[in-house]
Amino acid sequence: MSFHSTAVIHEATRIDPSVTIGPYAVIEDGVELGAGCVIEAHAMVRSGSVLGEGCHVFPHAVVGGPPQDLRFDPKTPSGVRLGNRVTVREGVTIHRATQAGQFTWVEDEAFLMAYSHVAHDCRIGPHAILANNVMMGGFVEIGAHAFIGGGAALHQFIRIGESVMVSGVSRLTRDVPPFCLVAERDELSGFNLIGLKRRGFGSEVIRELKKLYRAVYFDGGNPKHYAEAARNDHMAQTPEGTRFLEFFAGGKRGFVRPERRLHATEDDTDV
Repeated sequence: MSFHSTAVIHEATRIDPSVTIGPYAVIEDGVELGAGCVIEAHAMVRSGSVLGEGCHVFPHAVVGGPPQDLRFDPKTPSGVRLGNRVTVREGVTIHRATQAGQFTWVEDEAFLMAYSHVAHDCRIGPHAILANNVMMGGFVEIGAHAFIGGGAALHQFIRIGESVMVSGVSRLTRDVPPFCLVAERDELSGFNLIGLKRRGFGSEVIRELKKLYRAVYFDGGNPKHYAEAARNDHMAQTPEGTRFLEFFAGGKRGFVRPERRLHATEDDTDV
C-alpha cells in the first residue's frame, strides 16, 4: 500500500492493497476503492462512495458530497459509484443521490475535466467526456461516448443521448437525441457524422441514421410523433437506428429542435 502519512483514512473502508493515496487526502467511512486507484493530494472521497478499478481522482476533487437539495436529509444512506478507469480532474464535484439506497453513477472510462459538476442522481455513460466547468442539474442522464463542451449548463431531468456532441457554453433544457449535435440554447445543429466515424460505425448504419434523422426532423413537427410513426413503419433495421427512435418514447422535458423551429411551437412537451 502507498498511503501518505498525512492522509486521513477512516477504519471502516475497503481499500485494495494496490491503491495510492496522496498527502492530506481524506477517505471517509464506508468507502470502497478498487485495484489501482489513485487518490491525489487534498482530494476527498466521502461516505458511501464506491470506486472501481483504476480510477484517478486529482487534487481538490470531492467524490460523494451531499446533494445541494434543501429537502435532503443528511442521514439518507446513498452514495456515488464510479466504474473502472474513471478520471476525475482537479476541483470536480460529484454529489451523492437523494434517495435511500441509490447512487449517482459515472460509468467506465468516463473523463470529467477540471471543475465540472455532477449533481445528485445523475448518470454518465461509459466513455463520456465532460469538459471544464460543465454544470449538471439533478437527475441528468448522459449517454455513452457523449462529449459535453466546456461551460455547458444542463437543466435537471434532461437526457443527452449517446454520441451526442454539445457545443461549449450551451444551455440545454430539453432532451438531445442520440448521434446529434447541439449548441446555444436547445439548438439542434445537425447529425454528429464525425463522431460516428470515430466510433467506427459502418456506412450502412450511418445511412440509416441519416434517414431516420430526416424522418423525425425534416417536416418540423413534433419529433416524438414522427419517431413513433417511424417505429410503426419499421424504418429502423439496425440496433443503432432502433435506439435513436426509442429515445423519443421517453423523457420529461421535450426535445431540442433545429434553430428555425425552436420558437414555432411548443407541442413537443406532451411526453
